[in-house]
Amino acid sequence: MYLKYLGVLLLLPALAQAQMYRWVDDNGKVHYSDQPPAGSAKNVQKQAAASGQSTAPQLPYALQMAVKNFPVTLYTAEGCKACGPARELLSKRGIPYKDVAVVTQQDVAKLKSVAGVEEVPVLTVGREVLTSFDSSAYQISLDAAGYPATSQLPPGAQGRQSVKPAEKAAPAAAANPGGPAAQPASK
Repeated sequence: MYLKYLGVLLLLPALAQAQMYRWVDDNGKVHYSDQPPAGSAKNVQKQAAASGQSTAPQLPYALQMAVKNFPVTLYTAEGCKACGPARELLSKRGIPYKDVAVVTQQDVAKLKSVAGVEEVPVLTVGREVLTSFDSSAYQISLDAAGYPATSQLPPGAQGRQSVKPAEKAAPAAAANPGGPAAQPASK
């Protein structure tokens, strides 16, 4: 009796790696199967079956909670002298963060709505907004949010997630030669 269950348990890893197919039949009905569809199927898509485990490294619990409760975003622009040190501080500390490039006039407007300023760098930690680079202020804000003092990123994990502008528009510097993106803060 136990041998039947043992056989099923031995097949589970193979099932986790199974190839799945999604397709639409002639009547417009969507089907999912581990078998390839007939030749008349439309919109056939191969999908890997979910194995229940993520391939991304798992963050330590304290870091997960800090990221969930107090997400970090750094607004930067090309030519900003203070943006490099701001990124370096976050990277050395192992802080997962979004790096939002301020390029277009729309990006500048979004920055102004978030921070009330048009100069970069701007750091947000949860709802707290820091409008210039000050190493000690960054450290205090990250400490208060519960981020570990030293990097706890697992090997292979990246802290920085670059966010590009949604659409390619003329850079703010070209649209407004003396504008804020053309002359970012370099404090």
